[in-house]
Amino acid sequence: MFGYIAINKAEMKFKDYDMYQSYYCGLCKCLKEHYGIRGQITLSYDMTFLIVLLTGLYEPETKKELVTCAAHPLQKHTARTNEFTEYAAAVNLILTYYKYKDDWGDEHSRRSYIAARLLNPHMKRIRQKYPDKIAKISASLKKISALEKKNELNIDVMAGLFGNVMAEAFIYKPDEWEASLRKIGFFLGKFIYLMDAYEDVEKDIHSGNYNPFKESFRNDRDFAGHCRQILTLMIAECSKEFEKLPILLHADILRNILYSGVWCRYTQVTARRATPDIPENQP
Repeated sequence: MFGYIAINKAEMKFKDYDMYQSYYCGLCKCLKEHYGIRGQITLSYDMTFLIVLLTGLYEPETKKELVTCAAHPLQKHTARTNEFTEYAAAVNLILTYYKYKDDWGDEHSRRSYIAARLLNPHMKRIRQKYPDKIAKISASLKKISALEKKNELNIDVMAGLFGNVMAEAFIYKPDEWEASLRKIGFFLGKFIYLMDAYEDVEKDIHSGNYNPFKESFRNDRDFAGHCRQILTLMIAECSKEFEKLPILLHADILRNILYSGVWCRYTQVTARRATPDIPENQP
């Protein structure tokens, strides 16, 4: 997964951070229980946002427990799970599976091919439970792949297709909130696609892989600023739709992510390009 829809820890209250982390740990626990270690390694901040969003909107009964894990074997920590945790875990696996397939198709990565094959048994079970959702998601991803092979440079078309993927992922059930959740997912999906292209543009130029920002990166003197404008439009539309929802539970966590957390990777990538001698993993 991508990990762009994350918190800004420095701007978050301790209690909100602990709450967010408990949903993240709950997702990790659920992935391991349903899909084993292979599922657990697909753990994603993006889907943690989805859990917190749906929990804040529907306020379901949520289970709280103390757990240990491989990452923290000597210290128990809180994990929260509810009906949306299992749903987000399935969506997480779907998106990861198709990303592996895409990496195999684009880069002939044997590692991605093997990873996708190992997830096949789990995907068969998920297809039985969410056949329509998988059909719609895979159809949009196939269109993306086909247009990438044609070197389609219309970023709105390309980002919109991935927006459709995330719009489908954000719909848990048909009800009065479906339209707003679909729009939130759609604009977050566009943001993720464009942010991923922004981060990878140098690598893709070097490798020859598709990236809709290649020409802009080469020719636009204010490439970072213009990308920021486009990304800001996506998050503005997403946030506008979020504010229409009657969410009180975990609202501060969700606003931290939408108004601050989503920009953390952009800031890191932009700073790294401005000072290329700084290692990539340096904050």
